Amino acid sequence: MRVFFALVLSALSLMAEFEVSGHLDLDSQLYLSAPDSKHKNNFTAKQTLDLKYFHDDLSIYAKLYAQEDYYDFTTNDDNKRTFARVDELFLKYEFTNDALYVGKSIKFWGALELRNIVDGFNPDDFRSDMFDADKLGVWNLTYSHYTDAGEFSLILKVHEQEQKMPGFPYVYYFLPENVSYRDTLNTSDGEYRPSVYLMYSGSTDTEYALDYAFIYENGYDSQRYFTTNATPITAPTKFELNAVVVNKFMTYNTLVIDSTLIKLEALYAKVDENKYVGDYSHLAFGVEHSLDDFENGATLGLIAEYYSYQTYDSKKYSDLELFETMQNDIFLGARYTFNNDSDTAIVGGVVADLEYNEETYYAQFESRVFDEYKIAFDYYYINPSTTDKTAYALLGKHQRVALNVAWHF
Repeated sequence: MRVFFALVLSALSLMAEFEVSGHLDLDSQLYLSAPDSKHKNNFTAKQTLDLKYFHDDLSIYAKLYAQEDYYDFTTNDDNKRTFARVDELFLKYEFTNDALYVGKSIKFWGALELRNIVDGFNPDDFRSDMFDADKLGVWNLTYSHYTDAGEFSLILKVHEQEQKMPGFPYVYYFLPENVSYRDTLNTSDGEYRPSVYLMYSGSTDTEYALDYAFIYENGYDSQRYFTTNATPITAPTKFELNAVVVNKFMTYNTLVIDSTLIKLEALYAKVDENKYVGDYSHLAFGVEHSLDDFENGATLGLIAEYYSYQTYDSKKYSDLELFETMQNDIFLGARYTFNNDSDTAIVGGVVADLEYNEETYYAQFESRVFDEYKIAFDYYYINPSTTDKTAYALLGKHQRVALNVAWHF
C-alpha cells in the first residue's frame, strides 16, 4: 500500500506543478497627532499565503490572509482587528483563445497613482490601514476571450461582501463614539442579486502606446452609503451600510508619448430609484513625466493628477454625506526610483482639496534587503477642513509615521 501511494504521488508530481509563496509582515504605526480617545500607536502581525496548482490548461489559486492586532490581546480596549480570511480561491481553465474563471478573486482596475476611482469590483476592508487599501475577495464567474488587439470579458458577481468595522479605539474608526455599526450589508434588491460586468481592454501598436479599458456594469455599486436610525445623531445610534443598483459606465486609459505618461479614469453611474443616493460622475486625469539622465541610472517621475466628483440631485446625499474625499482635489508628487538591485524607491507629494481647504502630505520609502526582506517607511500629515464635515475632519488633525518589515518566501 505504501508503495502504491508513493507511486501515485510521484505520478502527480510529474503531471502537475505546485507553487507556495507568501510573506510575513510586522506593521507598526506611531500617531503623533490623533484624538485623545484613540490609541497612540499600533502593532500588527500579518501573514499571507499564496498557493498555486497547475496541470495542463487547469490552474487553481488560493490566497489566505490573517492578522493579529497587539491591542486585541493585551488590553480591554480592543481594536477588533484580529481575523483570518480567504481572499481568493478560484479555478482557471484556459482554451486556445478563451479562459474561464470560477471562484473568489480580486481584480484590479485603474491607471492613476494616488487613487483608482474605477477600482470598485472589490470592496475595501474597513479594518485595514486607510492609507493601504486592503481589498476583499468576491465570488464571481468570469469568461474572457482574447483577440490580437485585446480582451473581452463577461463577469458575473454573485455575492456582495459585507464590510466589518474595527473597534472605536483604533484611530481609523471614523464613526462617532456614540455610534454602533451593524456589519450586515443592506441591499436594495437582495444579497444574491447578481451584478453583471462587460469589459473590453486592449492596446495599440503605434508610435504612441495607448492602453485602454471600457467597462459597463449593471448591479450593486461600489459606492455604498450609511443610514442611521436617529436624526440628529443621539445615543444610542446604529449606522448601517447600504448598496444600491446602478447602470455604470467606466473607463481607464494610459498614453505614452516619449517620456510622458498621460492617464485618464472616468465613470458615470445612473442610480436606480433611491431615497438617499442619486446619479453621479467621477473624473480623474493625470500626467507623469520621467527624467532619467542621472549618472547612477535613477529615474525621477514628476506627477500631477486632478480628481472631480459631481452629484446630480441636490435633494439627496452630497459628497460629504457619502464620505467622498477626492471630489475637487489636485495631487502634486514625485517618484524617485534608484533602479538598483534592492528596488529602492521614494514617492511622496501633497493633496490639496480645492473646495474644503484641506491638505494631505505624505512620503513613502521602500527597499529590499537580502532579496527576501522588504522594508517600508511612510509619513502622513492631514490638515483637515475647519469649515465642513469632511471625512478627514471627522478623523481630526492627523500625523503618523509607520514602519513595515516583511519576509517573503
